[in-house]
Amino acid sequence: METVAIVGVGLIGGSFGLALKKAGFGGTVLGVSSQGALEAALARGAIDAGAPLAEAAARADLIYLAQPIGRILDTLHHLDAMVRPGALVTDAGSTKHAIVTLARTALRRAQFLGGHPLAGKERRGVEAADADLFAGRTWALTPADPRELETPPARDFLSWLERLGARVVVLGAAEHDGIVAYTSHLPQLASTALAATVADHVTAEENLQVSGTGLADTTRLALSAYELWRDILATNAESIDEALTAYIGELEHLRENLRTRQMQEEFERAAKLAGRLRGR
Repeated sequence: METVAIVGVGLIGGSFGLALKKAGFGGTVLGVSSQGALEAALARGAIDAGAPLAEAAARADLIYLAQPIGRILDTLHHLDAMVRPGALVTDAGSTKHAIVTLARTALRRAQFLGGHPLAGKERRGVEAADADLFAGRTWALTPADPRELETPPARDFLSWLERLGARVVVLGAAEHDGIVAYTSHLPQLASTALAATVADHVTAEENLQVSGTGLADTTRLALSAYELWRDILATNAESIDEALTAYIGELEHLRENLRTRQMQEEFERAAKLAGRLRGR
């Protein structure tokens, strides 16, 4: 792998460029993004040069689509005529079924391997990029066929993920979307709902001061931008609806048992899960 094209040089794309360089990648990293983002990425050292999509795709051995989901889908519609034959195209989309399904028909001259690094921040843009963003974090790969991981470009990509310190997990695209509905999308919506509820009922600024760190901790995800989540929600609505139904049912159960010993059991069960997450 000598040339990498990062399409969408924001937080994730910029972090990927920085992480590659920190891991020892000595080739060329091209960025495809807005002029402002390219200038910021160059200043951060996340890319070596900016280029239009057609030029970058024609030169790249690896094309990394780090855009919002809707733009990834749009790029896939046009990418096949631009890519080098034999190149590997991967992505960072937070949902996988729609992307993998489209790529299977839209890309003929290059291999596609769906991906989702489960890493991020509330802040957006390459200014928040971090070379260590993926270290110790799960990186889901969603091949349509497990044999897709055995091609030379895929093996090369996997070796770089290992050097980045990512923990690779292989899943089917639909399986991935069902899991992240609970482990990623539900936490976002729960945080958003909590912040919106408090905003509606604690309106005076001085009253917000009557809170501990718990409120700030549990509303951290509410800082996330709707523009990033709009496509996630739209492309995984069925699984998210299932997760929300289960969560609402649990909240109803808690409400019904405010004065019973069932509440203690729920606290203990929840604490076990929280402990497992922190012990990973």
